[in-house]
Amino acid sequence: MQSDGRERGGGTVSSMWQDTDAGVLRLPSGRTVRGRGLRRPLPPGPAPDFAVYLLGKEPPEVSWEARWLRWPDFRLPVDRVRARELFQEVRERAATERVEVACEGGRGRTGTALACIAVLDGVPPEEAVDFVRGGYDRRAVETPWQRRYVRRFGH
Repeated sequence: MQSDGRERGGGTVSSMWQDTDAGVLRLPSGRTVRGRGLRRPLPPGPAPDFAVYLLGKEPPEVSWEARWLRWPDFRLPVDRVRARELFQEVRERAATERVEVACEGGRGRTGTALACIAVLDGVPPEEAVDFVRGGYDRRAVETPWQRRYVRRFGH
C-alpha cells in the first residue's frame, strides 16, 4: 500500500486520488472519488483501496476491498436503503482512502451514485447532476428516473 506519510489511528493512510487521475471527481469537501466503467481496462496508477460496484449481477473478484450493490442497467438500485448506506461509506472512506464507484459503462449508474454522494457531501440535490456532469462526465446520469432519484435523494 502506498503512503502519503500521514498517520491515522496508528496506521498509515493511503495516497489519495489526484484531480488528474482518470475519472476522478472532487467533492466540495475536497474528498475524491473515482468513477469508471468496468468494460474498460483498469486505469494506470494505484489501485483503489475500496470500491462499490453497481451491477445487475455479482462483480468479478478484485484484489481490494469491494462491495456489490445490485443495480440493473438503466434502472435504480434494488435496495435503496443499502444504496444510501454504501454511498455514505464511500463518502466517509474517501476522506482517507482511494475509493471508486463503477458500473459496466461508467455513466448512468456510476454518475447517479456519484451525484448521490455529492448530495451527501453538501451539493443541493437539484444541482448534483450538473455537478457530476461538470466534474466527471458530461453524459453522466442517463435516464429521467435516475435524475429524479438524485433530486429526491436529499429528502
